Amino acid sequence: MTAPARAGSNAGSAEETDPRPLDQQIEDYRRELTGYCYRMLGSAFEAEDAVQDTMVRAWKGLARFDGRSSLRSWLYRIATNVCIDALNGRKRRAVPMDLGGPGAPVAGSLREPLPDSEWLEPMPDARVSTPAGDPADKAIAKETIRLAFVAALQHLPARQRVVLILREVLCWRAAEVAELLDTSVASVNSALQRARATLADQGVSEAAPGTTPVVDPAQTELLMRYMAAFEAFDMEALTALLHADVEQNMPPLELWFRGRDDVVAWMATGPGQACRGSRVAPVEINGTVGFAQWKPSGPNGEFLAWGITALRIECGAVTGLSIFLNTELFAYFGLPLALADRPELWEPKTAGIAGGGTVPPTA
Repeated sequence: MTAPARAGSNAGSAEETDPRPLDQQIEDYRRELTGYCYRMLGSAFEAEDAVQDTMVRAWKGLARFDGRSSLRSWLYRIATNVCIDALNGRKRRAVPMDLGGPGAPVAGSLREPLPDSEWLEPMPDARVSTPAGDPADKAIAKETIRLAFVAALQHLPARQRVVLILREVLCWRAAEVAELLDTSVASVNSALQRARATLADQGVSEAAPGTTPVVDPAQTELLMRYMAAFEAFDMEALTALLHADVEQNMPPLELWFRGRDDVVAWMATGPGQACRGSRVAPVEINGTVGFAQWKPSGPNGEFLAWGITALRIECGAVTGLSIFLNTELFAYFGLPLALADRPELWEPKTAGIAGGGTVPPTA
């Protein structure tokens, strides 16, 4: 994907013609700064805190802003320093696949959950992409918050992370990145090469991968079929939608599975049976489709928050299920902990269950 030129200084002309005070213009950058800080930190909650810290520092420092750089560049400099400070001395956020091989789909494979601070967190698309705006910018914003890409970024040292995001996601010129980091263009180019090599080792070949449209009707249709099959707890229909090599992970649990048989076994005969009777509603998450799940786990069978799932879809089949079991995420996604508080979110799902047909091929 070739991103549109959006170098740091390119925003200057628009700012020069904006009649609003600078303190009002600053707020226009909240969403894109949230996306930047999320890629840097791997946490939706930490990204929000970092952006708020950036805004406060900017508001306090407006008197010192001399206009030699664009407002956008200045804000990114502040946000970069906030993120680097947050990363100093901290373990990188992980996904379960980083910690060991796949497990068996039985209760005996379960271990104590690790703290939420250990894990990569999901991000609602709406927090980083404006409803209006250039479609190409929106597509890039979504592509570059995909879980695989953000997870790979966490393997980079902080300054390499900055260089790769600014150069290859946001299309800054090497000289602009060098100025932001107070270093040389040669150092920036060297850091970029090392970052690219690390991403390649993680199986990510491009910083802005793919050409998936902002709204993919085929993915949406497959999601609807999957949600219908899941609510019906129809193992045959679910099997028809899963790729043979599908992977499922469930932070904060270390346990993860690889293979259609194990994913289905977890639900059909393993601890996943407890999800029978759940209700789900679609969400837009990390540039892909997904759903929120409420289990009938209340004292009187009330539907209570359980998890938020992101689907990875390739070649017409589900190749990945990332199920985030941190219910604090529901509020961040604008969702209630009890479905009864917003019953309009749920609709009966019957159409499309039988649309799976044959089992998708292995490759």
